[in-house]
Amino acid sequence: MLDRHVIVDGVRLACRYTQGDSGETLVFLHGTPSHSFIWRHVIPPLEERGHTVVAYDLLGYGASERPLARDTSVTAQAELLGALLAELDVRRCTLIGHDIGGAIAQLFAAGNRPRVNRLMLIDSVSYDSWPSTTWQDIIHHHLDDYAAMPQQDFEDMLARQLRMTVAEPGHMSGAVLDAYLAPLRTPLGRMSFFEHQVRHYDSTPTRQLAPQLKTFSMPTRILWGELDQWQPLSYGRQLAEDIPRAELVTIAGAGHFLMEDAADRVVSEIRHVLTTAGGASADHAVDHSAG
Repeated sequence: MLDRHVIVDGVRLACRYTQGDSGETLVFLHGTPSHSFIWRHVIPPLEERGHTVVAYDLLGYGASERPLARDTSVTAQAELLGALLAELDVRRCTLIGHDIGGAIAQLFAAGNRPRVNRLMLIDSVSYDSWPSTTWQDIIHHHLDDYAAMPQQDFEDMLARQLRMTVAEPGHMSGAVLDAYLAPLRTPLGRMSFFEHQVRHYDSTPTRQLAPQLKTFSMPTRILWGELDQWQPLSYGRQLAEDIPRAELVTIAGAGHFLMEDAADRVVSEIRHVLTTAGGASADHAVDHSAG
């Protein structure tokens, strides 16, 4: 998926940057525990339409650098996104964020509104939706114990977590499951998972951002897997209510990793949002349930 490395603010990001001629730039932000592999069925059809695409592994994730002493919270990741777009000379874009990538997209949009043409949030963390009570307990009481667990126990735990992200079990098995686990199958990967990902599972930024959502003016499309076990649909509905030009689309038979359960539908929805530069109603959100 990724074809280059870019040095931004003194750190290395593994990146995909494909320049098109449509005039549209799409920026993809993955979540946790994930990396840009999740976009592998989504990006190629959009590149074929001539869209410029930026996708990268967040700092501390996937093939990007894992610096021990660097902040990898969603707030810091949003700042780093701004630096990456400046390095690539991307002045305006459509942001597409999944899971914590959705939080990064919200934070970036709040601070850089003239640079965000449109916003798409896919099963995004928001408000106080994260972390789960299980992860809160681990973070506050058992993080060092979990970080020291044997590698096989660690991989088994992650595999159980990843299988919860899909509605169709076959969508998270075999080579696909291996690809999600691959960046974490080393001592550095295990350490990085807890230090760069889990340690920064903190809803403070999204809770603090919540009042600003009502001031967003960009067209926003919110996609939600109806069977998401990690982020309840009620949070998607709240986002659609709070963001003035938002539309909520629920996808039947799909879980949290919507790109695994319904990649073609995600592509279709992205194509749709690219037609809505000024067409969404500014007065109220619309909830479209869809199969």
